[in-house]
Amino acid sequence: MWKGFARKMALEESDREDLMREATALKERMEIQFPSESEPFVFGYRKQGELSCFLGQDPVYHFDPDLQLKRAFIDGLLYRTQGTTLAQLTRVRTTNPETDRIRTELQRHDLTTEELETFRQTVLQRLINLKEQIQSGSYTVLRRVPEDVNFLPRLTDDLGKVIDQGLPLGDRFKGKR
Repeated sequence: MWKGFARKMALEESDREDLMREATALKERMEIQFPSESEPFVFGYRKQGELSCFLGQDPVYHFDPDLQLKRAFIDGLLYRTQGTTLAQLTRVRTTNPETDRIRTELQRHDLTTEELETFRQTVLQRLINLKEQIQSGSYTVLRRVPEDVNFLPRLTDDLGKVIDQGLPLGDRFKGKR
């Protein structure tokens, strides 16, 4: 199980050459360029309605169908829901000198109440700014899949719901504690 998870995290850590092409799990996706940002943002919805926001290479936010945060990737760190808080996963790599094999271990830290509040406020401010930029119309749609679907109204509504609810957390992330 960890082998697949580590492989997925390695993919998430590397630079994405073309997220629009790679994000095939997002059945509806849109790439938007904001004048104030150096790289485009990609937003999309999975089959069951789960929203994902790729704000450049980092940060990345993944929500469940009820718009509760499931996972986030911020400043090179992975966060996942852990009941009433978030677990911060830090990747630690060590090399076995005898075999030259690299071993990757995930170290977990459950956020304290204060850390969780700081995290929430930071993400909420980012989402508020994003919603305001979309509502102001100061963006260019670069690509969308499917080409005839404009889900920006749905996206702004969903961002508003997340903001109004104060960035709710989803159920505990299934897997190892």
